[in-house]
Amino acid sequence: MKDIDKKTTVIVVTSGKGGVGKTILTLNLAGIYEKLGKKVLLLDFDFTGGNLALNMNLTPQKSIFNIYEDLVNNKFTDCKSYITKYSSFIDVVASPKDPRQARKIEIEYIESIINIFKQDYDVVLIDTQHGLHGTNIVALDAADVILYTITNSLMDLKNTKAFMQVLDDVDYLDKVKVVLNNSARPELNYFSVYDMKNLIKHNIDYTVSSNLYIRNFTKYVVEGKIFTLNKNLIFKDKKDLNKLNNMAKDLIK
Repeated sequence: MKDIDKKTTVIVVTSGKGGVGKTILTLNLAGIYEKLGKKVLLLDFDFTGGNLALNMNLTPQKSIFNIYEDLVNNKFTDCKSYITKYSSFIDVVASPKDPRQARKIEIEYIESIINIFKQDYDVVLIDTQHGLHGTNIVALDAADVILYTITNSLMDLKNTKAFMQVLDDVDYLDKVKVVLNNSARPELNYFSVYDMKNLIKHNIDYTVSSNLYIRNFTKYVVEGKIFTLNKNLIFKDKKDLNKLNNMAKDLIK
């Protein structure tokens, strides 16, 4: 079990739309935390379309639905039987295998699942379905940091502005960090950072460089390799990767 004097940081990675590279960003953060010697748990809260385990080339035997089912029936024993190990530092709890299972999970159990599992980890990374759903709202409430991911897209910025207004209404803005992920869609360069900040009415706290775009990333997904743990990947400028490392460190301060 994790040292009780150490604080667990819960980071919820979310977005207003799909296609922003949210899942890959979550995995890359996990890789950086492993290199920092942090024990990391990945929770896949995209209940109907989650693919964290797939991107890690893992075949989980159990999922979040099994945790929920055992909690409801007072059969839950310990966390270890529900996790799938990726490495000595990174564990994952997969999303439900069947969308029909996802619909059965009651919202009031979500906070319990987060609290039960975070006791054993330094960092809990929660990958969510995009948008505001019941499960996401509970995760946002439990988060120490909300890492809101955007691209340089008008539709994305429109959704982000509305999302930020909602977060402002519930007093969550103080834990929101916005990351502009240019590595997800490097061809999108319509707006300047200044324009984007004015459009979303929020600061852009971090930028992931388009130089970190991986052209044949499907190959690495099939192999289950996390980019930030892959020594064979060479990027144009080490400064771009250093910025990603610094962002990861900043999130757990």
